[in-house]
Amino acid sequence: MLQNAAQTYQSNQVTTATPADLTLMLYNGALKFIKQAKLALEDKDVTKAHEASIKIQNILYELMSTLNNDYDISKEFARLYEYMLQRTIEANMRKDLEILIEVEDLFLQFRDTWKEAMLLAKKQG
Repeated sequence: MLQNAAQTYQSNQVTTATPADLTLMLYNGALKFIKQAKLALEDKDVTKAHEASIKIQNILYELMSTLNNDYDISKEFARLYEYMLQRTIEANMRKDLEILIEVEDLFLQFRDTWKEAMLLAKKQG
């Protein structure tokens, strides 16, 4: 019952979120899955690490698909997302914790910058 309530809440969060909120959710989701992958690697659980890595890759594909190419900055985002995707794939193949930490750092920068932009947009509102 509690799990159903949590799923309903999460579903409502997604369906009522703004595009900016959804992007923030994707960044936070990627960070969550990176943590899972890192823990799995530390525990030598390659199956769990692989599953988490696939989720990170799917988030990156989603982020790339939502870019508006009418803006030059989108091309920069696309290049960075592509790099992060390649590094995530490489980390998964090599089971390399250091590469995951690199991708995690990039996601943290994206997430924190995105939060700042959302706050600025609200203030200018």
